[in-house]
Amino acid sequence: MNHKIANIRSDYTLKGLQESDLDTNPLKQFEKWFEEVLASGLEEPNAMVLSTVNEGKPSARIVLLKDIDSGFKFFTNYGSKKGQEIEENPQVALTFFWKELERQVRIEGIVEKVSAAESDEYFSSRPRGSQIGAWVSHQSAAIASREVLEATNAELEARFEGKDIPRPAHWGGYRLIPTYMEFWQGRPSRLHDRLAYTKKEENNWKIERLSP
Repeated sequence: MNHKIANIRSDYTLKGLQESDLDTNPLKQFEKWFEEVLASGLEEPNAMVLSTVNEGKPSARIVLLKDIDSGFKFFTNYGSKKGQEIEENPQVALTFFWKELERQVRIEGIVEKVSAAESDEYFSSRPRGSQIGAWVSHQSAAIASREVLEATNAELEARFEGKDIPRPAHWGGYRLIPTYMEFWQGRPSRLHDRLAYTKKEENNWKIERLSP
């Protein structure tokens, strides 16, 4: 089995990435790449790995990007495992991998909560079932069975029937303000292009090519 896994490999040949291709602002460069991802028709192109730290130990999971402004916005339960870890240590990382385009983006930075108004606006745009789900789930907490979850969901559906569903106080958004971003383009023979932005001061970024 291990031998078979070791033989899995692909050669990357689609494109290259040169310094002259880059915007001086990494957020603008990300938006440029993301538009290309959207145009390619990939499923869930906004899926990203969110990595946090729990008492010095890494913790990672997939979440969905919901907006880009001065940073990268996502929404979750503030009391979840990731929410608690962010509360303890707001330094986190995001990773995007779009294999069909042979591209990866790594982002490091500091997370802050978005305003209540931003969280309310996004919550109101969610499907009704997802709104109720935010009330049902005490995310990351142990539960006795699936039946407990479904019973709580039915109870809340009855409670909110015919009413607007307010955003629960334990649920809302975060914004990651980047301090480091790396754009990776796969190349043949594992000689990949890696171009990294490191924040020096407001709107001033150092751009370097990294060895693959």
